[in-house]
Amino acid sequence: MNDDRAGDALALAERVLVHAETEGASEAEALVMSEDAALTRFANSQIHQNVAETNVTINLRFVAGKRVGVASSGRTDDEGLQRLAANAASIARVVEELEDWAGLPEPTPIEDVPAAFAPATAEASPELRADGVRAVIAAADEAGVTAYGSFSTGTDTTAVANSKGVRASGTRTVAQLLTVSMGPDGGSGYAEQAAVDATVIDAAALGREASDKARATANAVAIAAGDYPVVLEEYAVVDLLDMLGYLGFSALAVQEGRSFVEIGRKIGSDLISIVDDGRDPTGLPMGFDYEGVAKQRVTLLDAGVCRGVVYDSQTAAHDRVNSTGHGLPAPNPYGPFPLNQVMAAGTASRQELIGGLDRGLLVTRFHYTNPVHPKLAIVTGMTRDGTFLVEGGRIVGPVRNLRYTQSYLEAIAGTVAVARERKTLKGFLGGVVVPAVRLESWSFTGTTEH
Repeated sequence: MNDDRAGDALALAERVLVHAETEGASEAEALVMSEDAALTRFANSQIHQNVAETNVTINLRFVAGKRVGVASSGRTDDEGLQRLAANAASIARVVEELEDWAGLPEPTPIEDVPAAFAPATAEASPELRADGVRAVIAAADEAGVTAYGSFSTGTDTTAVANSKGVRASGTRTVAQLLTVSMGPDGGSGYAEQAAVDATVIDAAALGREASDKARATANAVAIAAGDYPVVLEEYAVVDLLDMLGYLGFSALAVQEGRSFVEIGRKIGSDLISIVDDGRDPTGLPMGFDYEGVAKQRVTLLDAGVCRGVVYDSQTAAHDRVNSTGHGLPAPNPYGPFPLNQVMAAGTASRQELIGGLDRGLLVTRFHYTNPVHPKLAIVTGMTRDGTFLVEGGRIVGPVRNLRYTQSYLEAIAGTVAVARERKTLKGFLGGVVVPAVRLESWSFTGTTEH
């Protein structure tokens, strides 16, 4: 979505280039990121904070031969831009040369993505967010629990201009409502929804989901650690996709030999297909990356088989291919990242997922997750906000949170059912569209007392 904000941001980026040229840059890239963000936060079933802020960040990548300096600033006046260029030039003069420096990207055709922008979100008022929070709190009151969380709405404008002719600009909107409900007997429940359009977020349904879970998890009991078949709800599946994207589906990870990806290798069940698609309207779309390169649809897994990884301009030059439009703001030691992962839906209902467990666990979400072995995608973490024992296909009661150490590759290889419904959620860096899944086994290595 291009509007006056996008045009102003692009004009600002072009002004930065002029200052970089004056400082003697052989190449230069100006990235302007501006946001109008608002947040309504609630705790103890009361709104306690409503804040709004407007920020502008200008990122300049200054190239002198094979030396690259990066500097950032929040100033938009000419003196501030001149100082930004001088700082970036000074950095470029003292850093080591990059022997594999491939240069800044060339222009690519960029199409507008209308689905990325919703006027209702851009114009969202504190009253709109308060109405959503009120619905969450009403559900908590009815269930006899206490609600906590936040409802955010924002407009993000990104513009990129470089000395090779890249000119990209656009504005998108993102809204997110998340809530945790806490019960008097130690129970807790979680619910979340993200969307381009804040008005499609069903606050009342999220409030009921979290509140019902908080009631259902009261007086949880401990169970023994061990391997259990599991149903992972969407909030837990997000962590699978984020970790797989971070550890493996980056071209830099492959080039450095730390990725599990081998094109053509089968690593997942036939039921697992994942793409990264910045134009998919079910997610949180964006038309180009932070280098101003058009986003391409990349198939990561097709029926469990590795089909591709994402590239930025530097990793693409290394492999002599085109960037897929997955560059992050410089300086970026992490390489490209899939920001718009979408997992294919299956055919199972929620009840069918749970009904397939003879004796296993239903897991709402994970937290404190950290990689242990990148190449095997072994991750450790804990369950949170709703873990239940299932016997004979029926939920029999809540259990205390468990610690796990699990290969996410083994997890997706053992996928036996996928839900037909999906949720749009915020991931590590971007949006993720995911269904719930049932897995043959999950390795829980420890228990908690509380």
